[in-house]
Amino acid sequence: MLLLEDRNDCAAVYRIDDGRDTGVTRYIATTPYTRAICNDPTVCGVDYTRRLQRACTEVLTIYRGIASQPLECNDTVVLNILRGGLNFGLREALADAYGWNTMGTSFISAQRVRDSEDSEDWHITESDYRKVYLPERAQILFGDVVATGTSLHHALKLLVRSAEETGAEITRFVFFTYGGSRAEEILSDIAALCRERFASFTGVDLFYLEGRFTVPSPSTPLTIKLTGTDLVRYGALMTPEFVASQYDNPLYPLERCIIYDAGSRAFHPREYVSDVEEYWRTVLKQAQQGRSFRSLVEERFPGIDADRFGEVDLREIVLSHLMSIEKILG
Repeated sequence: MLLLEDRNDCAAVYRIDDGRDTGVTRYIATTPYTRAICNDPTVCGVDYTRRLQRACTEVLTIYRGIASQPLECNDTVVLNILRGGLNFGLREALADAYGWNTMGTSFISAQRVRDSEDSEDWHITESDYRKVYLPERAQILFGDVVATGTSLHHALKLLVRSAEETGAEITRFVFFTYGGSRAEEILSDIAALCRERFASFTGVDLFYLEGRFTVPSPSTPLTIKLTGTDLVRYGALMTPEFVASQYDNPLYPLERCIIYDAGSRAFHPREYVSDVEEYWRTVLKQAQQGRSFRSLVEERFPGIDADRFGEVDLREIVLSHLMSIEKILG
């Protein structure tokens, strides 16, 4: 169940109220910027990161009025989990929302890999780089995309260790994510650890962007999926604004993933475009074999009203979409 906390002209924040005590205050935020990122894969590169930064600015503006503990410039550290954390532009978002200039910034590298395409056993590589600066009482603001949560868990354990080594106290986490429920599971575990280690720790505020999406497993009934990687609409908890936006274009509810690969989407667009194009060529093959628009909508986004789109030729809209995707790189 979603309860509206607050809204402004450009954003709304809902609180998840499902009766579960996770030790984490869970919100879902919606903005036109984050809806565009989820719905339109041609939003990439600098355009993508600028929109995500604007979204975080709007949500932080609302957060000032709903936070149980206000953020303070001298205590706030923006944590960048490399490289996905850079996408959120939280340093600039804080400056735009609050007028701050001197908050701290830290960096931890954490790149996940798995041994084979069929394996669900993810592990961390490229984890050697770390530049962590913490004040005596540190409020940690950070963002990342969370599917399995392997990188998130690794980075937060390192951060807690760094705080203990330097004598700093972590007092709060504020986290922005395109992600699934694994985000709150990990943050709940880390919150419990911090309550044991830091006497002044007050809690965690988690902001999902547009929805708490589903990470497909081998048993998820989708014909096209990347297990442990995709964030899909199927079975997700989404804001009413995001659900309503699906009717703006029949392609939107068919997207394979609401974010695809967040790092390449920002920093390696050629790789990102290849990933998006591969999915839509697979959909085109299905359409050429007789699959209908309605059947694909009902598979990927159960509960949405396919009738509202009218008569849609799946092959025709996919061919048009592929032409748009091919133009991304000029």
